[in-house]
Amino acid sequence: MKRFLIADDHEAVRSGLRAVLEQRADWEVVAEANDGGKAVAAAIESRPHVAIVDFSMPRMTGVEVARRIRDYPLQTEVLIFTVHNSGLLAQQAFEAGARAFLVKSDANKLLLAAVESLLLHRPFCTRSRLTELDRKPSTDGERCHELTAREQLVVKLVAEGYSNKGISAILNLSVKTTETHRAAAMRKLEVSSAAGLVRYAVRAGLIDA
Repeated sequence: MKRFLIADDHEAVRSGLRAVLEQRADWEVVAEANDGGKAVAAAIESRPHVAIVDFSMPRMTGVEVARRIRDYPLQTEVLIFTVHNSGLLAQQAFEAGARAFLVKSDANKLLLAAVESLLLHRPFCTRSRLTELDRKPSTDGERCHELTAREQLVVKLVAEGYSNKGISAILNLSVKTTETHRAAAMRKLEVSSAAGLVRYAVRAGLIDA
């Protein structure tokens, strides 16, 4: 049996993916998770062949999940699943150790192909994503690359309207540590307000416009 982990904070998405995958008699979803921390724990416990991980989740992004899975290391291939049609995010996903990147709007026609590729330990990326990856990075892309995974997650949560206290509770950090990450991100991005972080988050595909 080929074992799968599905990590997404929307139950309807997890149910839909499970239904598609388990149409194959020899494929089984052995674990689900609704945030990044649980996704890493579930991967360690269940050791799936493939983990399908949403980019935007509480506690840590899908890219950070991919990095944690790679660092253990587990023999698990990671597919980053996202609503964001972004070559920048695809680049980050592959650099973190993911081997497939799929936009959710392409799932109906490409999900099974992506999974089958990963089961053969082959990378998968749509032609449009590969074209974007071959282009010279923009200034925003270069700045994004400078942020750590935790700084990007803090920026994402700021852009979603969370206070420093709220972010600290979500990430299990002290308020002082959250403030340090936020200040570091603002310095690297050369912005001076929360509005600047929101504009960056939209451009980088961390949140929907």
